[in-house]
Parts: sequence; C-alpha cells; structure tokens
Amino acid sequence: MAHESPKRIRNVALVGHRGSGKTSVNEALLFEAGATNRLGSVADGTTVSDSATDEKAREMSISASLSSFRWDDRKINLIDTPGEPSFIADALAALRVVDGAVFVVNGVMGVEVTTSRLWERAADLGLARIVFVNMLDRERADFFRTLDSLKQAFGPHVVATEIPIGSEHELQGVIDLTDMKAFRYEGAGRENSEEIEIPEDLRDRAQEYREKLMDEVAEVSDELMERYLEGEEISHEETVNALKAGVTEGHVFPVTCGAATRNLGTDRLLDAFVEDLPSPAKKGPVEVDGLVLEPDESKDMVALVFKTLADPYAGRLNLFRVLQGVLNHDSQVFNCRTHSKERIGQLLVPQGKETDHADEFGPGDIGAVAKLKETHAGDVLASKDGDIPLGLPTMPRPVMAFAIEAKAKGDEEKMGAALRRLQEEDPTIDFHRDQQTGEQIVAGLTQIHVEVIVERMKERFGAEVELHPPRVPYREAIKSTAKAHARYKKQTGGRGQFADCHIEIEPLTQGEGFEFVNAIKGGVIPGGFIPAVEKGVQEAMSAGTVAGYPVQDVRVRLYDGQHHSVDSSEMAFKICGSMAFKDAMENAQPVLMEPIMTITVAVPEEYVGDVIGDLNSRRGRPLGMEPKGAVTEVKAEVPMSEMLSYAPDLRAITGGQGEYSMELARYEETPAHVAQQVVQEAQREEAVKA
Repeated sequence: MAHESPKRIRNVALVGHRGSGKTSVNEALLFEAGATNRLGSVADGTTVSDSATDEKAREMSISASLSSFRWDDRKINLIDTPGEPSFIADALAALRVVDGAVFVVNGVMGVEVTTSRLWERAADLGLARIVFVNMLDRERADFFRTLDSLKQAFGPHVVATEIPIGSEHELQGVIDLTDMKAFRYEGAGRENSEEIEIPEDLRDRAQEYREKLMDEVAEVSDELMERYLEGEEISHEETVNALKAGVTEGHVFPVTCGAATRNLGTDRLLDAFVEDLPSPAKKGPVEVDGLVLEPDESKDMVALVFKTLADPYAGRLNLFRVLQGVLNHDSQVFNCRTHSKERIGQLLVPQGKETDHADEFGPGDIGAVAKLKETHAGDVLASKDGDIPLGLPTMPRPVMAFAIEAKAKGDEEKMGAALRRLQEEDPTIDFHRDQQTGEQIVAGLTQIHVEVIVERMKERFGAEVELHPPRVPYREAIKSTAKAHARYKKQTGGRGQFADCHIEIEPLTQGEGFEFVNAIKGGVIPGGFIPAVEKGVQEAMSAGTVAGYPVQDVRVRLYDGQHHSVDSSEMAFKICGSMAFKDAMENAQPVLMEPIMTITVAVPEEYVGDVIGDLNSRRGRPLGMEPKGAVTEVKAEVPMSEMLSYAPDLRAITGGQGEYSMELARYEETPAHVAQQVVQEAQREEAVKA
C-alpha cells in the first residue's frame, strides 16, 4: 500500500489537564469516524487508548496512545496524552511531532495548571491550537465563563467559533458562528443531529460572538482588515480561508464545544481538524540548528522516535514521525545516536493497543515499528548516518525520590533490569546509586509517578520492591584552622609499622572541594609515602566526626613528620594521615551542612498564600512570585530535609492543582536543633550496626 500524501495528513495531539475528558473525546472521535463500533467509557475501562491495567484501575491516561483513522478523505493521526502532571513527559513528546494541538478544557473547571503549562510549550513549538470546551452537560458547566478564563489565560486571540445551545443537563447542540447555522443532537453523533433555526433567545448572542470572530479573522491580512473596516462583506470562503491561515500561523485560536460522553459536537471537531489545522505540507519544513527537513518523499529519510513502549514479551514498540523521505519495511536505517544499523521489520499502524500492518510511511506520517535493538524515545532514524540535531523537548527533572530495594534477596538484578526498561519508556524516571549513602534511588515527578513505576515493575517484569524515604545527603565542614600530630607505631614481632605526620587543615570556600598541599622539607617523609598520607586523609574525609557524613571544602597541608627506614610503609602513612585528619577536625569547629534546594511551585493565584505559608513552616525563604498565564510561580529556598514529603502535601493544599520542581542550590550550616537530631539518629544507626 502506497504511503499517504503529506497534504492529506493531520497530526493532532489531545492535551489538557487531568479530568478534562481527553480520553472520552478520543473515544468519541474514533466512534464518529467509524474507526470503532462502540463508544467506550473510561469508567468501565472499555476505551481504546487507556488499555493498560493500571490506566483502567486509576481511570486516567498514563501513557500517550496513538490512533490512526480517516475523516473526509484525510488520514488523522490522533495522540491521546496524559493530563496528570506525573506523566506530562508523554504530552511534551507528542507536541514535538504533531502540527496541531486540541486543548480539551473542562467546562466546569475552566483553565487549569497543566493546560497553561502545555499551552506555553505548544506556543514555543509554533503549533496550531484549537480549544474544545468539554463536559458542558455537567452541573455548573458554563461555556462563556470558560471562554473568559481562556481569554484571560491565553490572550484576546482566543475566539469562539461555536457556542452551545442550552447548558448543563439541557445541552442540546451547537451554533456554528462561521456558517451561522444551528445543529441539534437527538442522540450521539452526526447521524443523530439536524440543522435547525438559531433559537430566538440566542440570536443576539450568536451575532455578538460572530462579530468577535470576524474581528479576529479580519486581522489575518491587511487587505481583509481594510475591507472589513470599510463595511465590505467578507465572503464565506474568504472567512474560512482566513481562519485556517490564522490558526496555522498561530494568530487565531478557535474555541469549539460539546460533550464527548454524549458524542455531541465531536463530529464538528473532526471537521475542524480538516478545515482549520495544517497538514505537514502546509506546515512546511522543520528547521533545527540550521538543518532543514522538508516533507518531501524524494529526500533522504529522517524520522524522530517520540515514544517507546517496553514489553517483557513483545519487546520494544517505537512510535515515530517521518520528517523527510519514506520509511519502508524490510529496510536498513541508521540510529544517529548509536551510529549503528537497525533493520526495519514490521511497520505498524496503531489503534490503541491494536495494530495493523503497513508497507511504508511517507513524509509527515506517524506510525510504529517493533523490535528495534537499540532505539528508544528521542532517537533519530535516518537513511544515512550522521549527527542530526533533533530530539525530544527538555523534560522536567524528577523531584520525588525514594530508596528502593528488592523484596527478595537475589532479585536486585531483576529490579535493575526492570527499571532500565521502564526508563526507555519514560525519560523522567531517574534510577541511580547514591555514592554517599549506598542506597539505590528511584525518583519520579510525583509520588503517584513512583507508585506507578513500582506497579509496572511487578506487573510487567515480576520485580517486587520496597520503597523507603531516602537519606538526606548531609555534608560536614570546618569553620576554623587547626593542627594535629599523629603517630602510628605497631610492633608485633618481625617488621613493625611506623609513621609520623604533622598536618594543618583550613576551610575553603564552598564548592572548592579538597586540596592537599605537600609542604615537607628535607625529606623527613620520603616522597613515595606522601600519596599514602593524602589517601588516608581522603578516607577519613569520607566519614566526618560530627555524624559520619563526608567532609567538603578543606585544604590539608602536610608540613612535618618522621619515618623509619625499615618499619615505615605506605599502609602505615595512610593510617597515620587518617588519624591526623580526625584529630585536627575535632579542633577546627566542625559543623553539619544541609543541602538547600531552590524550589519553583506553580499554583493558581488563590493558593499562593497557603503555599508560601507552608514553605515558611518548612524553614523556607521565599525568593519572589511571578504570574505565568493562569498560574503564579512561587520561588523559594528550602532545606531538602523539609521537602521529602512535599508532593502529597502540595496536592492536599492545592486540590491537586499545584506542580513543583527543585534543584540543589548550595549547602548551608544546619541549625543546632536540627543538627542534634541528625547526630542522634546517626548514633542510633551505629549502635544498631554494632
């Protein structure tokens, strides 16, 4: 089967906050287009896109899901993305490979945090954007209030192209402001809709919003604006063409409406895909760092992998978009990251978890390929090897960390293998060994994120694990200069052990690390033993004298000592160096240092006061606030020890509408009362070990 022309493709992502009904919209669109024979439900777990066990159990999308179908002789590649902030990586990756985004907004709640965040990313990528106000049949749903919140959050160019007929349980249909026609739905879908006269009580309002739409359409070109201001009639064809141009160029953002669970208005949303959103051909070349990739089948093939699904039995399934050229099955391509060859076996057209086979994918098309050996999300496949500066957007850094260990002894390897496979699927998972504490650490964006990771490890890979709060990586430092003299002498018959060292230690500026100065004169300690003294000092620094944490930012000067021509050895001077450092540190005003994190919290304005109050209670220091669309960003510096349980606390404070990220700022001296608690805990741990 020949590939689809890029002119007849629409690549669309459904994005928005959790609970806005994206998966229900996806289901309604598939049903309306005839791609499925039933209207699935999130509540009973029968949707096409949320097919995983944990998605059904939690009644939410966890992974992006691709479906391909036809509408009005166009191929629609539709990606249903998660709205839960824990899994936003898939939404960000999906935005990288589509030409248009449909923002699904809850008609009760209006603009929410994730919607604002994704809108900013879509704007950065220059994507065409349409809004679908969903759930207008719910109690307290209000289209016009939601439209006002959209304009407030995203600017005046958000404009209604439809308004609803009725509200809440009396929702009946929609009025198309472009055609000035009304449609009433007696059942689900277009087959059960009929064109009616615009209800008399809505004529004035429809005319009011029609004029607002024409104001926006006229701004698309100077020529249209001039004619419009002179009172000249703008034809229907000109209106449609100008609207499409405005959407493609990011100047106009149409707002449509309906109720997905009743399949009301979703047929018109499909029409908007075709009429308002650009094709890959219309969108034009992709330009990255001077590289221009054109949707041209005659060019060398280049494809970007944006999603990897890891399955212990079926292996990897990679979702990709062809940016240039044609990708054929049974061909060889290069992975531009590893510079290795990959054989393209089966090419697939996904429909949720179900797939059909394809012979090739042309420029602009989206598909899937199974069982590639080394390829995963973020990789570029090309017909010729080379460094191609493509990739996925910068992902948020994980902030919710736990110590993780296998439940059964001997399962550590299985645990590690499972986590590495899940990292291929989700690049926001961090898995590493803490060099200081020796703990295996798994980190995600939220507590829910980590819980899902643990569930998938067990379900998919049979790896059962336990989570524990991680230890805070405290450090120790000194505040003054001190000297020490140590002598190590041991005689047990035969050759003995002897070393003698004089050292001086002094604090360095934070971040300078460790400096060792050899100030020995006259050969009182032979040069061959000096590195042993330094090694002994470093070993002593790995466990300080306050609470056993590593020592940082110290200069050590070795300035005198003695040796024995027979009994001195590297081991003796290593032990002696360690002894001298510990003695010196005791007299250099040692202190416990705690990590201070810079935290950025994004919340709706009404929660700012509560968030700042909570951060203050955690010994936080607010750095400022900045409005960002529909949310306010609060920045603060807070000790890491106070942030270990922050994710669930923030969720409780903001009703699930708050998000945060944090990174290490520096280390500071720990307050005395906190340091005392840390020291006591360290002493208890030592007593248990003993």
